[in-house]
Amino acid sequence: MWFAGAGQCLNLAKNPTTSRYVPASKACIVSDRSTRNRVLIVLFDGLRPDLVNSSLTPNLVRLQHRGAMLARQRTVYPSETRIALTSLVTGTTPNRHGIVGNEYFDRRSQTPRHVDTSEARTIEELDAASGGHLLGVPSLGEILQANDRTLSVLASNSAGATRLLNHKARKLGQVTLSGHFPQVATSTEMLERVEALLGPTPAPPPSGTPDLPAQAFLTSAFLDAIWPQIRPDLAILSFGEPDISSHDHGVGAPRTLEAIGFVDRQFGRVLDWWESEGESEGVHLIAMSDHGHVTVHARADLIETLEAAGLRCGPATAPGIDAIVMPGQVGAIYLAEPSDLLIRQVVAAMIRRPWCGPIFTAGRGEVDGIAPGSFARRLVFADHARSADILFSFRADDGPDSFGLCGRSWSESWPISVGVHGGLHVKEMSSLGILAGPLIKGGFVSQVPSSICDLAPTVLGLLGISPPSTMTGRTLAEVFSEGAKEMPGMTEAVHETRDGAYRQRLRRVRVGAAVYLDASDVL
Repeated sequence: MWFAGAGQCLNLAKNPTTSRYVPASKACIVSDRSTRNRVLIVLFDGLRPDLVNSSLTPNLVRLQHRGAMLARQRTVYPSETRIALTSLVTGTTPNRHGIVGNEYFDRRSQTPRHVDTSEARTIEELDAASGGHLLGVPSLGEILQANDRTLSVLASNSAGATRLLNHKARKLGQVTLSGHFPQVATSTEMLERVEALLGPTPAPPPSGTPDLPAQAFLTSAFLDAIWPQIRPDLAILSFGEPDISSHDHGVGAPRTLEAIGFVDRQFGRVLDWWESEGESEGVHLIAMSDHGHVTVHARADLIETLEAAGLRCGPATAPGIDAIVMPGQVGAIYLAEPSDLLIRQVVAAMIRRPWCGPIFTAGRGEVDGIAPGSFARRLVFADHARSADILFSFRADDGPDSFGLCGRSWSESWPISVGVHGGLHVKEMSSLGILAGPLIKGGFVSQVPSSICDLAPTVLGLLGISPPSTMTGRTLAEVFSEGAKEMPGMTEAVHETRDGAYRQRLRRVRVGAAVYLDASDVL
């Protein structure tokens, strides 16, 4: 069997005696273990890699020493949770899977509608209405089911984010548990077992309070129920912190650091189990985050700017509304009549404002958008039928925030000093990535660019399953103990476009057939 992951391969053959896949050449992943390989992914929502250190996160540092760290790991754009998690489980970019924003306007629906992906029921309804094709590509739950493997999801993120980690879990008979929303559970029997053991599912905490009980609840659910009773081939344990506290208090605030320390201790429980039992059972442990954060330092007048340009703005379609503006840190503007002329007029008004960062429109070529000064959406893998006519990020810089951390941004809706994400600043795009296990190099730091899209093909490679051609991510062969001896080659490209005094720059890196977004800024 030949495993291809956009530029990397695993050449494995099936042993007719054991029915396991073993290497057909020494250049590929090697496993002579009699146990069946499994994978556990532990997600830390919004954790910046530069906040991982021996005093705050000793358990993550312990895993770094045991495994391989991805030093140039990036997320996708927009750098929002539900987009990133969908890329994680599909192994591809938003232009292929179609979840283009935490919120977006879907013109393709029979009745065009504003979609808020934070609601699990919305995800299920949209998938049913599309005939099972909400996502344009298969996700890990479907792929594993087709290969007689199991996936269990435990997440304390929003109900919608939890559902997107395995959006067909109910239909496929796979277990999903939420740290806050019992109705999201896809196995009533398992929910009853867990609650009989641990007590009721924790309620969401009061606003401004770190979300700690849910993280402990889900950690115990995995260690005491899911692993002993199911032994899933793949499990995803997703902590909603420190994202919640970063939004409430700031990236380096004491309450946020408290949340980071707490989830690291929960991870320590997982790591203790893995070192004493999981590793010998063939479990490969992956710790990662979906995006980073920057700090709001100034407020933007987005709506005022659009109205001054002659647009009547609103959150949904209505008589007299010219532009639907999605709320949030990523600017997504859907025009009622999206002519090229109008798009150019609106972009011209926006790029004159000090808060306007990188901006994207439909392409008139590989690099330039139809509006002068804008990049083509395809350059950041945002060219989809659900994409906004004008997509932009608020301007960010490398200045220190009040906690001494690098990375500041303008914002239209978030208060000064809190953490935000969604844009293309390097601190938003950078994400944690650590892999450890029987097939992974120990004490290794990879300087090869990688992204959240690479996790799915890499996981499938560990499980002996061929990644489908829909995946744009690559198998991370460079971190395998018996993988490629030579590091894959890379090519970096810097694109620029300008209009008058406005000039933006975007850095991309190619590794084999995989292309990564590094960062973007306005000069």
